[in-house]
Amino acid sequence: MRMLAAERRDHLLALLAREGKVVAKDVAADLGISEDSVRRDLRDLAAEGLVQRVYGGALPVSPAVVDYAARQSVAPDGKRAVAAVAAGLVRPGGAVILDGGTTALAVAHALPPDLRCTVITHSPTIAVALLDHPAAEVYLLGGRVFKHSAVAYGAAAVEAAQNVSADLCLLGVTGVHPEAGLTTGDAEEAAMKRALSARAAETYVLASSEKIGTASRFRVLPWGRVTGVITDADPHDAVLRQVQELGVEVLTAG
Repeated sequence: MRMLAAERRDHLLALLAREGKVVAKDVAADLGISEDSVRRDLRDLAAEGLVQRVYGGALPVSPAVVDYAARQSVAPDGKRAVAAVAAGLVRPGGAVILDGGTTALAVAHALPPDLRCTVITHSPTIAVALLDHPAAEVYLLGGRVFKHSAVAYGAAAVEAAQNVSADLCLLGVTGVHPEAGLTTGDAEEAAMKRALSARAAETYVLASSEKIGTASRFRVLPWGRVTGVITDADPHDAVLRQVQELGVEVLTAG
């Protein structure tokens, strides 16, 4: 007897939780239904924000796409652990491009107050957080404010980014997946992140555990453009093993 729609929905969500992805043609073959039926179910789940549709199926949706205020309460301990490791990458006298977002804000707080460095950011929140770091030079890139993430973006911000250089870029994303790459929920914000990363010798991704194995709609960078990922996720996580097999360093926090 064929599954009812509600049963198929539960099956898809359970498969996604267990396997980390859904391949529509495989599910259709297993259940003896058409791929169109599976795709329709996935569309419905995506409309409810429960999956991220991709070509051929679906991936787990990132919980980090909610607004800035709500993200502050998501995995605060994990973000602090990631931030502590990231702050240790900033060398005395060095220049770092610090992305916006709640994990990047935790990095700003984790920087030693007496560290002599240059911080370049498009986040007014981070610039304010560094006011009590007297040895840090802070450069704030301007542009249209994306209130969802409390950062500047758009043409003016991208142009400003093209005129700076740094040793290191600490980049925030909402999704980290070996197949989908590094993703975020807004196309213009993704473009700004690419512009920032392009101006640094090395780029490390700030990825607290809730982002690992998930995806959002817009790709920020392919894996070949990333030096490493800093995460508090289990180092034996299958997703992280796949990321390492792609030649990306994984720094474990916590």
